[in-house]
Amino acid sequence: MAGTGWRTSRLLILCYHGVSLRDEHQWNSGLYISRDQFARRLQVIQGSGYQVLPLAEGLRRLYANDLPPKALVITFDDGLFDFYAQAWPLLEKYKFPATVYLTTYYSEYNRPIFRLVCDYMMWLKRGTLIEAGPASKTIDLRTPESRANELAILDNSAKNNALSAREKDRLAQDLARSIGVDWDEILDARLLHIMNPREAAELARAGLDLQLHTHRHRTPREEAPFLRELDDNASRLQNITGQRPAHFCYPSGVHYSGYPDWLKKWGVESAVTCEVGLATAGDNAMMLPRLCDHAGLTEIEFDGWLSGLLHWFPRHNYHTVDPD
Repeated sequence: MAGTGWRTSRLLILCYHGVSLRDEHQWNSGLYISRDQFARRLQVIQGSGYQVLPLAEGLRRLYANDLPPKALVITFDDGLFDFYAQAWPLLEKYKFPATVYLTTYYSEYNRPIFRLVCDYMMWLKRGTLIEAGPASKTIDLRTPESRANELAILDNSAKNNALSAREKDRLAQDLARSIGVDWDEILDARLLHIMNPREAAELARAGLDLQLHTHRHRTPREEAPFLRELDDNASRLQNITGQRPAHFCYPSGVHYSGYPDWLKKWGVESAVTCEVGLATAGDNAMMLPRLCDHAGLTEIEFDGWLSGLLHWFPRHNYHTVDPD
């Protein structure tokens, strides 16, 4: 299938989120992949003769019907610190270009992403019943369902009280203390942090393509706040790279009917979703499909998507946790 004209007229856009610094792929196998597994993915890509193109070139050649055989693009959402520490050295080793859709609020306010770090810390203490929490109450971490309930309580409290990022950070720190997680160790390891502007600029100078993912990882349904997210994100990215970004990724794969027109009006040239598939020249450039790779995707499934064979089988869309 990979050598046919059918595959040559299609571009596989690979999507990743995190490459584990420690055990994050065991905590959230839909969001993370281990370093060893990611390294094996790159080995397969190189060993099987797939051609990794920069995003802009891949899209230009897709719409010009000029793709080389077995073409693909590698993208990362969010711009987590583990990309800097784990993924980028491997990409450099194989000389593969990549695009990171960088969300910039938590890049500047460089602390652990509230909802993700709370979820991760509860997972670390899975199977336990904690008798004293931030509000002197029991915290039930015994099952996935009870942990999800505890996370929802924290998340709703933060939203209902309109907590600032700093206030949410203190709430996460209180949770760590209550359940016996070493908060300083999480900070020192930069777990669930976004790359800071210095790190992002370093990689941009080394050839990394940085593109739009909104400033606050939000998807407002009204045009004005949505475009403000783009403006805020773009100004930070331009300060980092010296170039105006032109490609966009929908945060958590969330998109509404007005977005494509708003994006085109703003000046975006392409936008990627979390819908599973290979991109074709007939696709709306503001609604491009990708394959979200992760620890739960088997090697056989990965090979099937590289070749295009799994295009013909039932698909599952992989949506990720909103890190706001």
